[in-house]
Amino acid sequence: MTLTNTQPITVLLCALGGEGGGVLAEWLSDVARHAGYPAQATSIPGVAQRTGATTYYLEFFPVPFAGLGGRRPVFGLNPLPGRLDLLVSSELLETVRQIGNGLASATHTCVITSSSRTLTTQEKMQLGDGRRDDAALLPVVRQHSQRHHVLDMAQLTREAGTVVSAVMLGCIAASGVLPFARGLFEDVVRGGKGASAGKAAQASLRGFALGFETVQRQREQARQVEELLMNEGPDDATAHRPAAAATPEQAAALARFPSALRERVALGHARAVDYQNAAYGQLYLQRLQRVLAAEQQADPAGAGGFAATHEMARWLALWMAFDDIVRVADLKSRASRWQRVQGEVKAADTDLLKVYDHFKPGVPEFAALLPQRWAARLQRHDRARTARGLQPWALPLKVGTHTLGGMLALRTLAGLRWLRPHGQRYATEQALIGQWLDGVVQGLAAHPELGLEIARCGRLIKGYGSTNERGKDNLLHVLRHLAQAGADTAAGPDPQERARAVAAAREAALADEAGTALDATLRAHGAPARPVREQPIRWMRKPRAAATP
Repeated sequence: MTLTNTQPITVLLCALGGEGGGVLAEWLSDVARHAGYPAQATSIPGVAQRTGATTYYLEFFPVPFAGLGGRRPVFGLNPLPGRLDLLVSSELLETVRQIGNGLASATHTCVITSSSRTLTTQEKMQLGDGRRDDAALLPVVRQHSQRHHVLDMAQLTREAGTVVSAVMLGCIAASGVLPFARGLFEDVVRGGKGASAGKAAQASLRGFALGFETVQRQREQARQVEELLMNEGPDDATAHRPAAAATPEQAAALARFPSALRERVALGHARAVDYQNAAYGQLYLQRLQRVLAAEQQADPAGAGGFAATHEMARWLALWMAFDDIVRVADLKSRASRWQRVQGEVKAADTDLLKVYDHFKPGVPEFAALLPQRWAARLQRHDRARTARGLQPWALPLKVGTHTLGGMLALRTLAGLRWLRPHGQRYATEQALIGQWLDGVVQGLAAHPELGLEIARCGRLIKGYGSTNERGKDNLLHVLRHLAQAGADTAAGPDPQERARAVAAAREAALADEAGTALDATLRAHGAPARPVREQPIRWMRKPRAAATP
């Protein structure tokens, strides 16, 4: 191939604010310079932080200066659609956004992307689950790349205690797109050949190594698969797939569920057991089996893929593991949490790390663990206090989790999970779960679509305090006035009609916190709006006017 027809190697880097994209571009330029290859780098700044990303475009001529005979290549300043050789991004949605711009090509583009997500402003603003579906993003990467490497760069960054740009550099070095040896990349990070790496450079080298080894391992696995497929017939290609390992206990618990449901059911069961005990996990499975039996009766052929049971497996596990002071104390005092904090602040073994947790439990939190009679008496006292215009009682606490006393206090409180089933909150939550469960089963008996929509109403239960209470009130109101309205009469509303009404009410409840959209939707489907809740009137003293001199 003549120099006239030789094309530069084109690379596009996509980084969010504060991730070191500029440093990564400089590293790559320095690698080319030290190796004696022509290169050029340009950058296009994005909008502030997560609403955009700064992209860095680099071109490398694959012939060193020594082979150019004094000539210099002409580089471009911006990438051309479909002409990229390498697209590297630290965030999955940003990768898809660049692919959507037409920059990647299925014929020759290598895409390296992180599987982790940094939520956009629009995703965070949604009252419901506003996250983009990752399952819909990954096929886009596969479809528009000649080969691709997907890895959790955020996890590797935390393990190395560095910034993601170092991990991205290791991925680029291992991709084989650039004609440079690994040692050149490491020398540039170190500050020069033979230079001693400082503390920051050592962290960057750890991140580089993790990224390099992950991509190299993926390339080796892909090569072995290709060789295997070339040497085996089509009937033998699937014979070597290893079976998923499962303990006898897990296999026995999941045996009654269709294979398509077992992964999610296993996750929900593990959450229930971790929250309380094995008996609580068994209660979770019994509830799901009841839903599955109703769905199998409504849809014997399984044409719907047991969608209602699939939804219930998620939302039931989340509701059964409701937040209380025992749960919070358990999560705050786990060893994994301390390790995460150490990683976030990048504390070394010789550093002194102090962690303070601030709590403000009130009467509802303490009453939750008391028997019904005691809890009702305590709540009456607090309501009387509120009716007099006073603020609800709460106890501000500052607990040093790094101290022996603070950790003992949290672990003692976390050990009170045995008391949870005897408390008022447990009884209340289980009764409400039972009402929802009955609604799903009755809905499935009327029509599979109605049961599915009622199961999806589990999304309404989220948060804590007033947000959690409002979600449960909304769920019960939808159940009584839309899902079950006229169900006991022959001339009642059509089940599919009720399913559409339930779906519309659910989306309206998640649309705004005030519930204006929900009330409008309820009235539009012939149901009464939610009752107005009483709010106490609090009297404030009029501030005295400042005395004039």
